[in-house]
Amino acid sequence: MNRQIVRTQNFVADATNFIVDLARKALAERNEFRIALSGGNTPRPVYARLAESGLPWEKCFFTFGDERCVPPDDEQSNYRMVRETLFGLAGVPEKSVLRMRGEIDPQTAAQEYEKHLDLIATERGESIYRHDLILLGMGDDGHTASLFPGTAALEESTRRVVANFVPKFNSWRLTFTFPLINQARNVCFLVNAKKNIELIEKVLGGDKQYPAARVDPVAGEVTWLLGQ
Repeated sequence: MNRQIVRTQNFVADATNFIVDLARKALAERNEFRIALSGGNTPRPVYARLAESGLPWEKCFFTFGDERCVPPDDEQSNYRMVRETLFGLAGVPEKSVLRMRGEIDPQTAAQEYEKHLDLIATERGESIYRHDLILLGMGDDGHTASLFPGTAALEESTRRVVANFVPKFNSWRLTFTFPLINQARNVCFLVNAKKNIELIEKVLGGDKQYPAARVDPVAGEVTWLLGQ
């Protein structure tokens, strides 16, 4: 695995510049930028700054690494957060966004999302949909996307998007699985390093009891942007 660890006092600016630089590279090489977004509070100011970047949004395609099983205007919705901080402010075209439908049956929503990604890949002559960049966060239990410790989705080896029941919340989540995440050209963890320094070191050390430590792109790079 090619891995870069960046510890920064200018987290929002550095994270935004990282995304924009990769976007410009992908646009130059393939005339398209495929990015998967994460939820939570950490990326919120990054998305707001990204909205001011002036990227050609019609050539960008946004997906979501996970979603809560709620309607799109629910305050818990990852889509709603990104719509308010990025899509709406930047005027991102609707066709550039593929939303996970958290308001319908979880199994159906996961299959629908996977099929949509598979269709795009097939149309481009690809064996699997490859993201130029997947943004991920990390929870206090080492989870990433909605891949929580002890949940079934961790062992998924073929499906690329699944509905994952999370006992600690007694609820379903929609999530990318490792077979899809590990096909990305780039993965970037956006993490507030003040939260749990010991956990971060364990994950960076490769302790596989933490799902975030199992992110290992087969032909891509992982960057950890750690806000100090």
